[in-house]
Amino acid sequence: MADALSKVPDVDIDPEGKFKYILVNIKVKGGTEQKVIVRGTKTAEYHNHIFEKVNPAMEALGLECSCLGGGKIEHNNTEKKLRVFGESTGYGKADHALTVEKLKSVFKDYEITME
Repeated sequence: MADALSKVPDVDIDPEGKFKYILVNIKVKGGTEQKVIVRGTKTAEYHNHIFEKVNPAMEALGLECSCLGGGKIEHNNTEKKLRVFGESTGYGKADHALTVEKLKSVFKDYEITME
């Protein structure tokens, strides 16, 4: 089951724009293996809309997930910049430093800032 974790991308965000994001902890059901992922999209009116899509997808892989908080990301792919800021009313503020760390692992040639 641990390989199910490795199949889940660390980051899945929209390629452009300003949008809500959540930080999610996923773990193997009944196990100890876990990791944190970033999910964000402008199709979500509220942060919980993102979680409502992530949760069933993870459960189908035999994983459990919990939301660690949220915020917003501004993605400018022309200038190769990402800005992490804000918070979620429902889930509270995500650990933006952890989010930036995850984003840097995928967007290696980007300038990534947080507020």
